[in-house]
Amino acid sequence: MPATYVKFAGSEAMEAAMKLARQYYTELSPPQLQRTKFIARKESYHGTTLGALSMSGHVARRALFEPTLLHNISRVAACNAYRGKRPDERDDQYVARLAQELDGEFRRVGPDTVCAFVAEPVVGAALGCVPPVPGYFAAMRAVCDKYGALLILDEVMCGMGRTGTLHAWQSPLIGVTPDIQTIGKGLGGGYTPVAGILANHRVVDALRRNSGAFSHGQTYQGHPIACRAAFEVQRCIREDGLVANVERMGALLERLLRVKLEMHPHVGDIRGMGLFWGIEFVRDKRSKQPFDPIERVAMGIHELGMQRPYNISLYPGSGSADGTSGDHIILAPAFNVSVTDVELIVHLTVRVIGDFFDEM
Repeated sequence: MPATYVKFAGSEAMEAAMKLARQYYTELSPPQLQRTKFIARKESYHGTTLGALSMSGHVARRALFEPTLLHNISRVAACNAYRGKRPDERDDQYVARLAQELDGEFRRVGPDTVCAFVAEPVVGAALGCVPPVPGYFAAMRAVCDKYGALLILDEVMCGMGRTGTLHAWQSPLIGVTPDIQTIGKGLGGGYTPVAGILANHRVVDALRRNSGAFSHGQTYQGHPIACRAAFEVQRCIREDGLVANVERMGALLERLLRVKLEMHPHVGDIRGMGLFWGIEFVRDKRSKQPFDPIERVAMGIHELGMQRPYNISLYPGSGSADGTSGDHIILAPAFNVSVTDVELIVHLTVRVIGDFFDEM
């Protein structure tokens, strides 16, 4: 990806990605000025600013602001095998069904009016670390290519090493290169507020041949201190081999979580990649019935974990079943964790979950 635009927050990166996608079509020869729409996914999260929130399908975070959100964005189903794949359906059949749905949405809104399809390679806050099934993104890319639309991958939460490759799309499970990509979080490692977008030659060359500039700017865009801090974080990640450590420790984290929690009566699904793992809780394991939102299961587990003697933060989320109900937690340890660290994390997580449901 030849061009990088540095921002301060993931929401700003998504705003910039949307604007860049629109500008790309205005700079083609001839321009495609009718392209003003986006297709995103249900149970997704792309940020809190109005444009980014409009792109998001996170029901709870959208609710208060629905009347003010953009109306040029529609959504299709997320790729969530635990909730969306039928019992008698193979992965390829599930992918074909989702591709058909996306194709149908392009045709419904007008295939030549869509700027881009937007998705998280591994869904973070909205679903709790849900990866795609094999072949999903290749099928989505094919639909985008069919109608001349861009593919935007939001890797603010799952990218920059979190899933075991520097970019999540580099994993064989994803297997496609985006036209525009958002990055953040792992870019600065929490040491500085910094995010950004990456654009490929297709997009950059179109601007270079015409206006020569991205028509966009924010107060602290390209801030030198943030850029330097991000550079040092990336240097450490590279020199210390931390992405490889994410892959190794992620495999251990997965194995221990499955051994310790897979048989728990209220653990419905354990899913993720690298050091990015989610646990979804259900009232009934066989039917996958979620808890009533009023019971605040995920938040209750988080709050218990923050207390002594546990002292662990388990990122809570809700809406993973239908946008409103469904509880999950996310585990996202530091890239430099050791075997001892991972064993302790799993031990504490198992203890918190066990004690929470015993008390409940």
